[in-house]
Order: sequence, then structure tokens, then C-alpha cells
Amino acid sequence: MPNIYQHIGSNKRDTVVIMVLFIAIVSFIGWFVGEYFFYDGGFPIMGFALFISGISSFISYYNSDKIVLAISRAKEVKFNDASHLHKLVENMSIASGILKPKIYIINDTAMNAFATGRDPEHGVICFTTGIVEGLEKRELEGVVAHEMSHIGNYDTRLMSIVCILVGSITLLSDWFTRGIFYRGRSRKSSTSSGSGIILLIGIVFLILSPIIATLIKLAISRKREFLADSTAALITRYPKGLASALKKLGADREVLEVANGATAHLYIDDPVSGRVGSKLANLFNTHPPIEERIKRLESM
Repeated sequence: MPNIYQHIGSNKRDTVVIMVLFIAIVSFIGWFVGEYFFYDGGFPIMGFALFISGISSFISYYNSDKIVLAISRAKEVKFNDASHLHKLVENMSIASGILKPKIYIINDTAMNAFATGRDPEHGVICFTTGIVEGLEKRELEGVVAHEMSHIGNYDTRLMSIVCILVGSITLLSDWFTRGIFYRGRSRKSSTSSGSGIILLIGIVFLILSPIIATLIKLAISRKREFLADSTAALITRYPKGLASALKKLGADREVLEVANGATAHLYIDDPVSGRVGSKLANLFNTHPPIEERIKRLESM
């Protein structure tokens, strides 16, 4: 039975493998579009796509926390307004070795929480009133440790990189379809011998690439949830606390009205998608099945 450290190591390795696969896909698509449809070759086109999507992601990276908090209608809570919550977060901050994040509250009875901020120096943990009032102390400690793990593991930064890659693939796919429609293949691709099969495979792959990119992005998001669970268990030394909290979150049927598809991946439990589905449906979820998360925590 794997222990906490083995879970953490496995989740980190899986994320690296997925990221390498992601970069390989972006590289192939960039090379293919440039090689077959532009005279200058594939790599300049790939670099330009990375640059354009990187600029947009860079801007959102430095403003994402303010945007998310505004969308969620969250309000900062000072120490005098919720001293018990501040003390609990401070204890987990000391245990994790991470600077104490700011605390925000969403006035909603649904049970949920999320972390944001581009690095530990700008960390924020946001709770709903429902999760603060509905969990016992050890359970809430597990939730706080989970969110501290996201901050300490730089998950916001990782997902920004992933968004750059997804944006690059989307741009390349769009350029490809526009090039096919308006220009057709260049003389370079049409005079190349023996490239028909590669061209056909490339076209099919490029058409499907936005879907593939989305699936990889969601897979990375799910792996980081497992990693945050494992790291939270290491911080609290009490995996059952977070497991018990997840059970209560899984049983909660309250709708978090401020959540939407753009912010769902931030929360500790997906507030948008259905909780039960087939393996195929789970591929499109931002979070792994909550039953699987509970099972892993209880096995530590």
C-alpha cells in the first residue's frame, strides 16, 4: 500500500510525463503547419504561436486572482471578523512553511473553497460560509492544507503554462483551417514526394488537437488535485481529516451560484460538473472522482 511520500512522488512524475507529452504535441503541430503551409518552415510558426498565447497568458497570470475573486463576489476577512479561521490558517501556514495567505469569504451556504495567487507571496484562500460552518476543526484543517498545497506547489503558475500551450494549439489549429480555406497547400507541400500519408495524419491530428489539448489540460488539473490531497495529508499528518471533509463535500447538494466553467477548476470540489459519470465523462472533468480521492487518502 503506497504511503504519503510515494503518492506525492507518483503525482509529480505523472504531471511531468503529461507536460512533456503536451510540449511534444505543440512542437509537432507547429512544425507541421509551417512545414506544409508556409515557406519559412515549421519552427518560426510554432515560436510565433507560443509568443502570442504567452503574452495573453502573462497578462491574465498577473491579474487572475483579482478577476477570480471579483467573479466569485468574495470579500476579504480581517482577523477581528474571524479570528478562529485566521488562527487555523496560520497554524497550517507554519506547518507547511508557506507565508500565511489572505483570507476571503463567499457568502454562500454551499460547501467549497479555492486558492489563488501567482506565488506564495500573493497567496489567497477563499472559503464559502457553508464550508466554514459545516466542517469540524480537523476537517477544515485538511481543506486549508489542501489549498496551501496548491499555493506551495505553484499550481497556478503550472496551469498558466498549460494555458499557454493550449492557446498555442488553438492558434495553430485556427491558422491551419484558415490557410486551407483561403490559400490551400503551398507549392512546398504539394511538390514534396512521399508525404501524402504524413499530410493526412497531420490534418486529422490538427483538427482534433483542440480537443486533445483540452483533455491534457484537464488531466494535469486532476493530477494536481491528487498531489494537493497527498501534500495536505503530509502537512496535517492526518489524512482522515481531509477524507472526512471530502465526504461531506460529496454529499452536499447546494449549488454554488457564483461558480462557472472558467473558475470551476480552482475549487477543492468541482462545483459545476456532475459528481457521478462514466470513465469517458470523467475525462472532461476538472477534478478526479471524489470517491477515488477519498479512497487514496484513507489508504495512506
